[in-house]
Amino acid sequence: MASMWVGHRGTVRDYPGFSASVDAEAIRKAIRGIGTDEKMLISILTERSNAQRQLIVKEYQAAYGKKLKDDLKGDLSGHFEHLMVALVTPPAVFDAKQLKKSMKGTGTNEDALIEILTTRTSRQMKEISQAYYTVYKKSLGDDISSETSGDFRKALLTLADGRRDESLKVDEHLAKKDAQILYNAGENRWGTDEDKFTEILCLRSFPQLKLTFDEYRTISQKDIADSIKGELSGHFEDLLLAIVHCVRNTPAFLAERLHRALQGAGTDEFTLNRIMVSRSEIDLLDIRTEFKKHYGYSLYSAIKSDTSGDYEITLLKICGGDD
Repeated sequence: MASMWVGHRGTVRDYPGFSASVDAEAIRKAIRGIGTDEKMLISILTERSNAQRQLIVKEYQAAYGKKLKDDLKGDLSGHFEHLMVALVTPPAVFDAKQLKKSMKGTGTNEDALIEILTTRTSRQMKEISQAYYTVYKKSLGDDISSETSGDFRKALLTLADGRRDESLKVDEHLAKKDAQILYNAGENRWGTDEDKFTEILCLRSFPQLKLTFDEYRTISQKDIADSIKGELSGHFEDLLLAIVHCVRNTPAFLAERLHRALQGAGTDEFTLNRIMVSRSEIDLLDIRTEFKKHYGYSLYSAIKSDTSGDYEITLLKICGGDD
């Protein structure tokens, strides 16, 4: 099952010569000693894949009768603690918890909802929904429904359902047809038929949408993103623009999110941790490349100048190198 969470462009790989029991013991020593040995914790947890960390978690529980994440929480603090706990959390559970946090308390973090729901595959979404129900005894859809509204809610629910086509085959006839439907739903009428946008952008595969957007430009003489900006507004507009960006270049979309998280007065650690951890075995190498290309400096240097201490060391290890 873990394979759907692993791509070919990650910075974190399986550790050769891995032993869960050796690691569990070393972690226990690092935590139990007088003063925590953070360096040891960091070197083990950042140099193992998530699948390997899950084996360490199992071994730790069996050997010491304690949950590793609870011991980490008890021993560490702040952003560093959040990051280390994230590393030992299974990917689907991690995403489920991030979605819950985005909807908790006053105000909803729409940007986080949009980012997670637009960048996960249908198969990942199905697993995240299951994890969400297991952890919270509530369906993800119900929580999205009560925290959002209108066309934005409809589109989020469609994405949360994990019904996007995943095939790599493209259908040229369908692309032409969909492009015309989008044109008729927006530019070519008085008022906008939002449902058509949701249906096509939330259900067609990314390769199919790429072709559809090319056809759209031919029909309308406009880029789909410009049409969306002109026709729609609010979080619904943000969501559809995110989909367009991801269709064209998901790593570039995530690089932009990281750039925003590391910019300005404070650091957005919620976003920084989520992207660094969740993409570390999928496409973080590509995200690094896009970051450098768009901003002229490396993600590594941005993290270095914006964070500090063990938190910084851990992020830089996950980042995996300077560009």
